[in-house]
Amino acid sequence: MKRREALKSTALLGGSTVLTGALVSLLQACQQTSRIDWKPQFLSIEHAELVAAFVDTILPKTATPGGLDMKVDMFIDLAFAKMYDEAGQKKLQEELTKFNQESKDKFGKGFAELDQAQKEEFLMEKEKSSPKFGYSVWGAGVGPQPDVGFYRSLKSMAIMGYCTSEEIGKNVLKYDPVPGEFLGCIPLSDVDGVWSI
Repeated sequence: MKRREALKSTALLGGSTVLTGALVSLLQACQQTSRIDWKPQFLSIEHAELVAAFVDTILPKTATPGGLDMKVDMFIDLAFAKMYDEAGQKKLQEELTKFNQESKDKFGKGFAELDQAQKEEFLMEKEKSSPKFGYSVWGAGVGPQPDVGFYRSLKSMAIMGYCTSEEIGKNVLKYDPVPGEFLGCIPLSDVDGVWSI
């Protein structure tokens, strides 16, 4: 790897670390807000319903809390309001409107009004047709990253908001506070499962 590429990758990783810290702070702010008192800061009511339906479809409540239980939709609204400039926010509104219009074109209803089977069918089509992320290290992109489009970006933000919530990090994913004890030689079967950082 050339030095210039290595420096770019390192800067990208550093920027992602700072960005993730800011996003985690936004998520913690959302956890303290009551859903009854919540008014979207960026999203219109129609777009807030779309984002809530999106989050509830990809992260439904099962034996574990769902994305709406973790207020992931509120986190996404706050992230859009606080972390995007005016041009970025305008593009997001256009993408949300386009996403909803595609649902109306296919099913005659906005995404939030679809039944569960229609929502899943619509998102499966988006999953198949959306570009994928490039290579990454610990969730941070390495090297040139393709534009993954609105669907995959929104999905990624929802999953990141869910997995970095305190409740999910401590009680659903395996949690090992850092710094912790070092066990250098243990059977792999003792540490199976998905880990939270």
